[in-house]
Amino acid sequence: MPLDHAVDPEAFRQEVREFLRTELPPALVAAYRRSSAVVPDPEIGREWQRILNRRGWGAPHWPAAFGGTDWTPAQHYIFETECANADTPPVSPFGPRMIGPVLIKFGRPDQQQRFLPRILAAEDQWCQGYSEPGAGSDLASLKTRAVRDGDDYVVTGTKIWTSSAHVADWMFALVRTSDQGKPQEGISFLLIDMRSPGVSVRPILLIGGDHEVNQVFLDEVRVPVANRVGEENQGWTVAKYLLEHERGGGLAGVRFRRAVQRLRRLAAAEEAGGGRLTDDPAFHARLVQAELEALTLEAMEARLAAEAERTGRIGNGASPVMVKRGEVRQLVTELTVEAAGLYALPWGTPRGDTNEAPVGPDWAAPAAAAYLNARATTIFGGSAEVQREIIAKQILGL
Repeated sequence: MPLDHAVDPEAFRQEVREFLRTELPPALVAAYRRSSAVVPDPEIGREWQRILNRRGWGAPHWPAAFGGTDWTPAQHYIFETECANADTPPVSPFGPRMIGPVLIKFGRPDQQQRFLPRILAAEDQWCQGYSEPGAGSDLASLKTRAVRDGDDYVVTGTKIWTSSAHVADWMFALVRTSDQGKPQEGISFLLIDMRSPGVSVRPILLIGGDHEVNQVFLDEVRVPVANRVGEENQGWTVAKYLLEHERGGGLAGVRFRRAVQRLRRLAAAEEAGGGRLTDDPAFHARLVQAELEALTLEAMEARLAAEAERTGRIGNGASPVMVKRGEVRQLVTELTVEAAGLYALPWGTPRGDTNEAPVGPDWAAPAAAAYLNARATTIFGGSAEVQREIIAKQILGL
């Protein structure tokens, strides 16, 4: 990670640590640790976003002119590392990491003035309307249609696997506005008020028991033309830019490495076969593998962040990072279930909504639900197979 010698990294690290010591509520940390979802309860992240925004750190990767920090890559890395060490809850990515950068690059000044301050202050919760029942990995085949009617579009269709739609105020969505030319050439990018007449949300419960995703139905929903980002039929360009940020933003490797280190301590206290679980050569070998994989991911993310700082784009380098993140999350959650043993069995209420005392140690309660939830990490946002196609064609030139 390149260092800017105008910035004292240790002084900045101490500044971040002091902020976390004084401003991070222990209740938020505890709630995050109990969570089994890849995206925890949005209200947890929302409260943390408000705290960050009051400090001026609500969207560190945005340009300073829009409320960002203009930090160097080294500062971003230090901040993410210290947040991981403190177990800060992740902020919902849909606002600061996804629609925010899109509005900064493609939005009109009135759209930026309307939405960006509310994203920073966590006043609006966002969700992403991309996938449909017949359009997931092949996103260009989407069918949700927007027909121009004066100053509005009339939108009809459905979106599925929509994370946080049940608590969202707004959705950024891809809609079909033309059937002419290639499928990608007839797509537009709209901002849809989730309180609009004709919008309904149906929950989808995941195998781990979490209500994280939904199906959204759009029945002749009127959306002002003023809510279109970019030109009509040019939404594919906007969508590709957003996907770079979805797939490449953040530094998950630091959190996974910390999770492995915590798991090592927990496993050292668990008995197995008359000894400690960490004395089992097979388990120990997989634990070392997980730590190495997390370190590899950490290096990949640091390189991607430095490249983004240099070029202003995340680009196709997001694909290998996304594949590795999914693999590491699955490995870590699998090892956690193995360490929890029988205590991982009563996982039917992963969020702790029961009057019964937990069975076994607190850390074991969400282990199985987190493991099951993590099965989706190599599917959503573009499956691992799709990402490998991108790597083969656009990075390796095969």
